[in-house]
Amino acid sequence: MIITQTPYRVSFAGGGTDLPAFYEHEAGAVLSVAVNHHMYVTVSPRFDKTTRVAYTRVEIADGIDRIEHTIAREALRMTGLGEHLEITTVGDVPAGTGMGSSSSLAVGILNALYAYKGQVTSPGALAEKACEIEIDILKKPIGRQDQYAAAFGGVNYIRFNPDHSVDVEPVPTAPAFLDQLERHIILLYTDQQRDADTILKKQSEGSRDKMSVLREMRDLAGELRKTMGGQGNLEDFGRILHHGWELKRSLGFGISNQGVDDWYRAARANGAMGGKLLGAGGGGFLLIMAPPERHEAIREAVGRPREIKFSIDRRGSRVIYISDRYTF
Repeated sequence: MIITQTPYRVSFAGGGTDLPAFYEHEAGAVLSVAVNHHMYVTVSPRFDKTTRVAYTRVEIADGIDRIEHTIAREALRMTGLGEHLEITTVGDVPAGTGMGSSSSLAVGILNALYAYKGQVTSPGALAEKACEIEIDILKKPIGRQDQYAAAFGGVNYIRFNPDHSVDVEPVPTAPAFLDQLERHIILLYTDQQRDADTILKKQSEGSRDKMSVLREMRDLAGELRKTMGGQGNLEDFGRILHHGWELKRSLGFGISNQGVDDWYRAARANGAMGGKLLGAGGGGFLLIMAPPERHEAIREAVGRPREIKFSIDRRGSRVIYISDRYTF
């Protein structure tokens, strides 16, 4: 048996510029971090000459073409595996909540399957192959940031070039600043799951008319990288985060809604420095940055929703278990 652990991500700035509708014209960039919430994938041998895939449902298929789980099916094709395998996936956070779960799944499955074959695969190769599955094969209208954040982990400035290459630059940040950043951020669940593909499709189709806003959003990623350098500056970070909220909301495309706007205004009125609706928008998790002593007032102001702890995962997708026997 092989078990992989792959982090989800939080993107602070630049989201939307990782879509080809933007970066094919000029380079895009995001500032993102991997977080300590994960996708777990197990791959183990199966006695029967079938493939079993267990996720929110269970499939038992007598051929790869019959597998309905699209990412698992295409990952098996890509790695040349199939029969006599069991694949299970378990996520810490539900899909459709803005933390890149689909891409973490793609990276985690590929990592597990290659490890099952006895192959060591670099983070860059895992990210590229995950992009190939999601974007080129499955034709999802998504960007390229989530796959790289999941594969590499840590704090990164990720640049998307017009030739479709991707550069991942770790951001040198003082540990004390990261500790303070973790203490300042809360992740509030809006209790709304959404179809990110629909929002991203609208955004891609409308990018030509929003290039100036997207360009400013990309540049904010560079500003945040500078803000996090050296000893870091929390006040500047919060100010930039708030500016990014205003820019992203101005795009439209169903990114925000009245309920989320009300939460954000209430958080700001109770001391929040800035915030961000994670992922494509439309629901999921609302990130709020505020001094720790203001967190309780913010929770009360927005009705005490469910929340999860924000902490940074310095590592990307990794194999965490290998049994002594992987094949029958």
